[in-house]
Amino acid sequence: MKTLLYIGNKLSKHGVTPTTIEILGSLLEQEGFAVHYSSSQKNQLLRLTAMLWSVFQYRKSDYVLIDTYSTVNFWYAFATSQLCRCLKMKYIPILHGGNLAFRLKNNPRICRMIFNYSFQNVSPSLFLMDQFKSEGFQNLRHIPNVIEIENYAFLERKKAKPNLLWVRSFAEIYNPLMAVDVFASIKKKYLEATLCMVGPEKDGSLLAAKQKAKNLELNIQFTGKLSKEDWINESKQYDIFINTTHFDNMPVSVVEAMSLGLAVVSTNVGGIPFLLENQKDALLVSDDNVNEMVNAIERLIEDQDLFDKITTNGRLKSEQFDWKIIRNKWMVILK
Repeated sequence: MKTLLYIGNKLSKHGVTPTTIEILGSLLEQEGFAVHYSSSQKNQLLRLTAMLWSVFQYRKSDYVLIDTYSTVNFWYAFATSQLCRCLKMKYIPILHGGNLAFRLKNNPRICRMIFNYSFQNVSPSLFLMDQFKSEGFQNLRHIPNVIEIENYAFLERKKAKPNLLWVRSFAEIYNPLMAVDVFASIKKKYLEATLCMVGPEKDGSLLAAKQKAKNLELNIQFTGKLSKEDWINESKQYDIFINTTHFDNMPVSVVEAMSLGLAVVSTNVGGIPFLLENQKDALLVSDDNVNEMVNAIERLIEDQDLFDKITTNGRLKSEQFDWKIIRNKWMVILK
């Protein structure tokens, strides 16, 4: 049995949305790997300490997987990867950070210390693959984020209604205030319109969204963090999924929405155009452009043929990310 150490933010027990460490780690366990995890410490300093100790403790592991982000958590990847180098361990950064391209340009020496010495660099996003290649990195492999498609029942909507769903952590980078503005405009034309916003607070954006909704006298359902099962069940009441992010790589929430039969309208930023094809499996609009998103939503409501096309193709696209397909890419590396 091969042994893996998985380094990342395993924080769902603290009310944070589960990340790749909990999803991919569990799937790898089902494939027969022995997986150790670090860390679930809420305090950042304690989390880093636990990660470093785990690298030393499990230094006999066959591979170390490192979820690699672009802001403060970037330094977890740096510290643990350098300890792996010292201990001659094979480590695999998994590139998640929305602003990793910024890191490549602004911290080139540190990035080379991490990514030049890794066993492989795994990028779920083709956008980040391009960014890394343009900076001269070669040891790259594209493995998309994964879902288990059998857990997502496709619901065929006979008539598109102005019922909007937004699912993300409430953080400025995901621009939740744009969703409120979009809903305000939609509500002027469709009095029956609804908006549900699902996700935990991250940087004060939830409070700001609630205040904006109150100021505009909008009745928006804010659910907070929901379990996967609960938000999938909630999604049955909605027809259109809006993704308002300022920056993204390969958002699983968008893939999940497509799998459930929701029509996706998204800002055309970062890795989104590498994931979605405008007019085929989604409608794409400019960053922070409320009017464009409103127009796209209205098109879906008024043109049932377009809605059917987007939702059917979206489901077909989402099936490409099923574990039964993606697992083979991981097995090539790990076995």
